[in-house]
Amino acid sequence: MVEKNIRLEVMQALEPKVAGFMDSFLVPIEKIWQPSDFLPDSEEDGFLEKVKEIREESKELGYDFWVTMVADTITEEALPTYESWLMDVVGIDQHGDFKTNGWAKWVRAWTGEENRHGDVLNKYLYLSGRVNMREIEITTQHLISDGFDIGTDRDPYKNFVYTSFQELATNISHKRVGQMAKKKGNALLGKMCTIIAGDEMRHHLAYREFVKTIFGEDPSGMMLAFADMMKKKIVMPAHFLRESGGTIGSAFENFSNCAQRLGVYTAMDYIDILKKLNAFWDLESIRSLNEDAEKARDYLLSLPARLERIAERMKYPQDQYHFKWVEANGAL
Repeated sequence: MVEKNIRLEVMQALEPKVAGFMDSFLVPIEKIWQPSDFLPDSEEDGFLEKVKEIREESKELGYDFWVTMVADTITEEALPTYESWLMDVVGIDQHGDFKTNGWAKWVRAWTGEENRHGDVLNKYLYLSGRVNMREIEITTQHLISDGFDIGTDRDPYKNFVYTSFQELATNISHKRVGQMAKKKGNALLGKMCTIIAGDEMRHHLAYREFVKTIFGEDPSGMMLAFADMMKKKIVMPAHFLRESGGTIGSAFENFSNCAQRLGVYTAMDYIDILKKLNAFWDLESIRSLNEDAEKARDYLLSLPARLERIAERMKYPQDQYHFKWVEANGAL
């Protein structure tokens, strides 16, 4: 109870700064891109011709690529789960006297930006003719219905560690998918994924700033929360992924192997993100830590090297798993 009260006090102390964070890291709705800026206009006479172009360009992209695209899309489409989770975090309050709480405003505005990602990718998948949309829709509904547990509970410190990490992970994934699409001659998809990656980077910069600010208010509490999250390991938001007829999480490992094989998101990327966060939060320079927090810092600073040794020994299946989302047509 005492720990949660300290967190609430810190969140309330930082709440007046949130408006500035929104100005710095989010884009006004009237100025930001929308899915229709990239997709064929159904009101135009040339709509069907442009759809044919998308379908032709999509034929050059292989099986592993489409599996990754589908999983990325489903992850973005499950946004209602993420918003409802964050709205329950200590210090984020949209009820009663706190209905104008700055943190709640941030979560709603962040959700609005993220929502566009699933919209544009879903529509593109539909137009491409390369995937089984009904199976994708079933998986998406399962993921939202199953919810998720990222090991943060209602702790704002842990949630902001998670989002700092995860937003950079999605930036990496979308950026690499975009590069692969462009290399195969699909300029439209390449541009879409690249601009989505840009959104994810802005969000990453915001969440890591939240954590940096909390380190200034409660260094020991923040250090312990960071270490706890890394001990549990940062799980992906789609870790409960399943196909029709499957059990919770049964499809996630196969998708992860696919992403690793394709080089979209790898074990080394995970380690590199940790290194970047350690450096940005300048763990070595943080003062006024209690004994437990000092041990947590030592753990965090030594963790990248330890994970690298583990990653060097890891083996990944090279055989393609046949997802119901995509017809097997060879690997990229």
